[in-house]
Amino acid sequence: MDSTKPSSGLWDLFRSELAGAIFTDLTHAFFPGQPRFPSFPDETRTPLQGFAQGDDCQVHLYSHVGQWGTHVDPPVHYIKGGRTLDEIPVSQMLLPLVVLDISARVTSDPDTVPTLSDIDAWEERFGPIPAGSFVALRTDWSKRWPDAARMSNRGEDGLSHCPGWSLDVLTCLIEQRQVTAIGHEQLDTDPGLAVSKGDDSLERYVLSQDRWQIEMLTKLDQLPLAGALVMATWPKPKGGSGFPARVVAIHR
Repeated sequence: MDSTKPSSGLWDLFRSELAGAIFTDLTHAFFPGQPRFPSFPDETRTPLQGFAQGDDCQVHLYSHVGQWGTHVDPPVHYIKGGRTLDEIPVSQMLLPLVVLDISARVTSDPDTVPTLSDIDAWEERFGPIPAGSFVALRTDWSKRWPDAARMSNRGEDGLSHCPGWSLDVLTCLIEQRQVTAIGHEQLDTDPGLAVSKGDDSLERYVLSQDRWQIEMLTKLDQLPLAGALVMATWPKPKGGSGFPARVVAIHR
């Protein structure tokens, strides 16, 4: 009998560093009737088996678009030949989490977007944004969920007034800081004013750079701006162009 003590691998790390950590779910539970892109059909659920019918288990048939609720967009969502969901390695599903907070400005100006000054301010406090990280844009827009009218926030001009990313910030994060992915609380990467005019150039840019993103995050206000990890995962449809995701922040 081999008396050599087996390696504990990463168990000691889990016990010492993660056992006392906080796990914050950044995911909206999805359901029929929730806010969605105007051109998308609503979700339908059909009970195939259920306790009410005398069955010993429950089985539902779900029908919804890939970009449903809190979801992941892989490059192929916009880019022909881009990586599909099954081609994103699991090594990218656990990343350092950076939170850029513009929520205070959003309160007085729903059309606001992040600027390079926001990156400078973050880095003055915490140091360079880590390469290979996930950068989430905190706007507190998720507090409007699940009110579709408040999420779109259309004004008397008929345009959607909600925050989004900016090209200079995305260019800095992707091409200079070399981040792996981004996320946000809104329905779109692009600000509402741009989306209202059919402009989705920021989302197209992100995915053209072989990055992926998570849309419709929530509870970013409960996270530290630096020092957390994010775990993002989703099913593995072959050739998939988007799917609801489960996203969790691990922090202290």
